[in-house]
Amino acid sequence: MAGGTPRRQLIGELLAEFLGTMVLILFGVGVVAQVVAAGIGDHDSITWAWGFGVTLGVYVAARTSGAHLNPAVTVALATFKGFSWKKVAPYCVAQTIGAFVAALLVRWNYSEVLAKADPGHTIKTQGVFSTLPGNGALPISEWGALRDQIIGTAILLMLIFAITDLLNTPPGANLAPLIIGFLVVAIGMAWGADAGYAINPARDFGPRLASYLTGYGTAWRDQYGNLYFWVPIVGPFIGGVIGAAVYRLVITPYLPKPGDELQEPGRVPAPDRE
Repeated sequence: MAGGTPRRQLIGELLAEFLGTMVLILFGVGVVAQVVAAGIGDHDSITWAWGFGVTLGVYVAARTSGAHLNPAVTVALATFKGFSWKKVAPYCVAQTIGAFVAALLVRWNYSEVLAKADPGHTIKTQGVFSTLPGNGALPISEWGALRDQIIGTAILLMLIFAITDLLNTPPGANLAPLIIGFLVVAIGMAWGADAGYAINPARDFGPRLASYLTGYGTAWRDQYGNLYFWVPIVGPFIGGVIGAAVYRLVITPYLPKPGDELQEPGRVPAPDRE
């Protein structure tokens, strides 16, 4: 094995997932802190920084671990792509710890700004770290947010499967991480209103735990007082499997096999010849 013993290889993969997810959250939670607490930037700043965070995190971890950076991705890959189920729990833990550590760094770095904007560390700035239904302002219930998380993560996984499928039309020149980053930007711009597009259990739970341990007593609940933390965990796991299943059922059976003539994107398929 190129990475050494299986145990050493697994340790390397987990460290890659930890660091890749940490990079993702440093940019993602960091930009929300800057916009919400410091008043610098806007919604578009948030969507672009999250997308770039995904891209850069994938470039950090891809060669070593495959750069899942998301427990919903890990479960979908285990369900449909042969990823080892024995590695699912360790990967999810590594991703969550990476998100937790990154959120602690953001919390520490922006401690003065957060204290100025929200001295009581209330729901007003809780959204810096974890998502809320309707972004804390719109009348969305936890069930509406659950629906949103299922749909958003289904879109994410369906398109990740398409982008990374070597039998389809994968990006060349090692551009897949950039395209996946653009995908996250697009989801943020189109599917961010109902639940803040967590679409990643580690992204939400790790920072939520970090905020709770550093003074945000309402971290587990939404603005209505309902227990909410489970929504961006359960929804992405369900949605990820659904999105991956849609791709495998609708697209995979009809892809050309190795050696078949490939269709150019946008070209009308040629008719079969007898």
